[in-house]
Amino acid sequence: MTSKEIRQTFLDFFKSKHHTVVPSAPIVLKEDPTLMFSNSGMTQFKDFFLGYKDPKNRRIADTQKCLRVSGKHNDLDDVGKDTYHHTMFEMLGNWSFGDYFKKEAIAWAWELLTEVYKIPKDWLYVTIFEGDNGEGLARDAEAFNLWKEHISEDRILLGNKKDNFWEMGDTGPCGPCSEIHVDIRPNEEKEKTDGKSLVNNDHPQVIEVWNLVFMEFFRKADGTLEKLPEQNVDTGMGFERLCMILQGKTSNYDTDIFTSLIAKIEEISGYKYGKDTLVDVAFRVLADHVRAIAFSIADGQLPSNSGAGYVIRRILRRATGYAYRILSMKEPVLYKLVPVLNAQMGEFFPEIAKQEKFISEVIKEEESGFLRTLDQGLARLANFMETNPDLKVIPGDVVFELYDTYGFPSDLSQIIAEDHGIAIDEKGFEKEMEKQKERSKSAVAFRNYDWTVLTEDAVEEFVGYDFLETHVKITRYRKVENKEGEFYQLVFQVTPFYAESGGQIGDTGYIENSNEKIEILNTKKENNLIVHIVKELPKYPEFPFNAVVDAKKREAITKNHSATHLLHETLREILGKHVEQKGSYVGADYLRFDFSHFSKMTAEEVLQVEVEVNRKINEHINLEENRGVPFKTAIDMGATALFGEKYGDVVRVIKFGDSIELCGGTHVKNTQEIIFFKIISESSSSAGIRRIEAITGEVGINFLKERLSQYYALKTLLKSAEDPIKSVEKLISDNDRLKKQVEQLLKEKAIREKSLWKNSVTTFNSINYIGIISDLNNTIVKDLIFQLKKEIPLLFIIVGTKTDEKPTLSIGISDDLVTSKNLHAGNIVKELAKEIEGGGGGQSSFATAGGNDISGLDRAIRKSRSYIE
Repeated sequence: MTSKEIRQTFLDFFKSKHHTVVPSAPIVLKEDPTLMFSNSGMTQFKDFFLGYKDPKNRRIADTQKCLRVSGKHNDLDDVGKDTYHHTMFEMLGNWSFGDYFKKEAIAWAWELLTEVYKIPKDWLYVTIFEGDNGEGLARDAEAFNLWKEHISEDRILLGNKKDNFWEMGDTGPCGPCSEIHVDIRPNEEKEKTDGKSLVNNDHPQVIEVWNLVFMEFFRKADGTLEKLPEQNVDTGMGFERLCMILQGKTSNYDTDIFTSLIAKIEEISGYKYGKDTLVDVAFRVLADHVRAIAFSIADGQLPSNSGAGYVIRRILRRATGYAYRILSMKEPVLYKLVPVLNAQMGEFFPEIAKQEKFISEVIKEEESGFLRTLDQGLARLANFMETNPDLKVIPGDVVFELYDTYGFPSDLSQIIAEDHGIAIDEKGFEKEMEKQKERSKSAVAFRNYDWTVLTEDAVEEFVGYDFLETHVKITRYRKVENKEGEFYQLVFQVTPFYAESGGQIGDTGYIENSNEKIEILNTKKENNLIVHIVKELPKYPEFPFNAVVDAKKREAITKNHSATHLLHETLREILGKHVEQKGSYVGADYLRFDFSHFSKMTAEEVLQVEVEVNRKINEHINLEENRGVPFKTAIDMGATALFGEKYGDVVRVIKFGDSIELCGGTHVKNTQEIIFFKIISESSSSAGIRRIEAITGEVGINFLKERLSQYYALKTLLKSAEDPIKSVEKLISDNDRLKKQVEQLLKEKAIREKSLWKNSVTTFNSINYIGIISDLNNTIVKDLIFQLKKEIPLLFIIVGTKTDEKPTLSIGISDDLVTSKNLHAGNIVKELAKEIEGGGGGQSSFATAGGNDISGLDRAIRKSRSYIE
């Protein structure tokens, strides 16, 4: 069976068992504070398991795109070194939300594997939870008895809490699980060693293929377990491993999921897979990583320097680094694999097919940028070794800087160091890595306490489209702790507060009653709950409150959000239909809009967009809002759906003239309310993405007032009431003429200074020495030093200068002195810089240092003689 057939067979099987087949959720998560990426099949169903949302269908099946780059067996730096771990993978799953339980889940898993996929029964082992006395949990006798109906008892193994009790996290739904393992070793090995002894022992050919989780409990923040009101089933089967088994391979990378990618890498690189261990690792890294990168970009996450974007950048740089140093590929290569990936997966995942060109261009630009960074890193490392010629070990912090700043893997630094006969401090590097991990942990450290439920209310209604004030009751609350301190989260049965989502910031305001007034600091969405963040818990949370949104702030936010819709439409009209929204920020003070476009906008294009948006504002276009529209109907209406966004069965459609978008944000009733639109900047956000920042409304008017005030002030300064532009042009012309005159005077002065310096030469131990203080600028000083080194043999020259009351030392040493006398300008200037309370460094023949104490220049120059006397 091909991988496409294997995937479809799974979905068709569960469709025959009355499951609704749903598409994969985006791999990138935008409204889950606990995760950046979907790391398991159940991620998109968390709301159902947590009881925040009722499922439309009680039985569901899907294949979910997942990304794991940390944790056991999923450390990014290990992927590619074996044949079965990945960054991005597919998780096949079937789900029951309060419908069937263990009996059906076990029976159907056995039926699919043995009767449909035809996996030999004597290849299979299953595990069940052995119980845990500390938790007061008994052995899962029900699962054991059910498995006995299908498999012999000696193939039913007991597993401990670590392997056979699944938990969503520190808190949340959990329960015993039953794993299915497959032994694909050759018969001769099976005869020597019983497979049951290799289960859960990291054997590459005795592997877990399917995990059946039976959610019966809820783990509370205090660590205790309580029974769930409904029993749920959550299963996950690794698609890549299943394909390996069914296609008779011993490596995931030998399946047809990867073989076309590997063939393309062979074609591009000239290397053959399977001939060299290190080359094979590089092939697997490229084939694996391009999938993670492409799917993340397709779902809206671009490489960047923070958060999820930094993870994608690290994955890409790791792949590029392997291609660079193992496959000797000095040009971008990953982007050439995207068409192959599309041919393999685009049919089932249309987001890849529809964005193939965009994904390729983003990856190519990112690769090109990193290759330039690699060259900078090589220069940095070379300079460090040259300025430290006696070094035997490169310090761990330097190796870490190369890794963190330039993307250098530590083994690349090690290879280069060994070529120069030195080593790297591996323990020091690991120590720096641990520090970084601790910094990352502390940056995201938080603790959520258990909810205190005042009243059960399954649905929290948002009324903020129509009202900015309403009566509310707190249904639940909890304490949370993060790096900013201690806060409380409140949930109401109804709320006018908009929760941060879709780029729009959350509302602020307050709740009050006759007893107290509590400030709402922010409003966020956590899974399907709208949570209102406060610093203090109400004294009487069970009392009713009046909830009031900050109306002025909401009004400013609303203007900016509607302006982004007009901007999006206008960019597509002026730049082309390739323009697609790739991110946004909608605040009260400004808006930010990221969009796909591969060149900088010209000044004319920026002005054209600005004028057109303002024209639409002045057309007084009414808002056409449609709520509760079926998703397909909305798309048929022409609404724009963004890749990477997760839409429900029914959506809200926002229309301003020809602009039609799916949007849950708040908007003006008529475009005239926006008043004015002004682009503040147009810049690059990341590879293939441009960013516009703009202002509207009162902020825009204040901006114009400020600029007008500056204009009149400039006219006053220029004493030009009629044509200030002409006056400024004259000033620039005069300044250019004066600069040329100054440059000529400096050249003439440099010629005189050079003659004086040559006449000041003194000789110590056959070394020609010049030590002088000058008022020339540092650029001219450097030029003169290099001229004199060519004209005077065996020269040691030191020049002190003063620029803006800051001292500088420059040292030049003839190459023959560097060799014969073992002198090193970089090392010498470091020592002399102490006299001017500064520091510096450089190469053996030229180096500079800056400082803070001008009076130390004379001392430094006198002290320099000690190196040659």
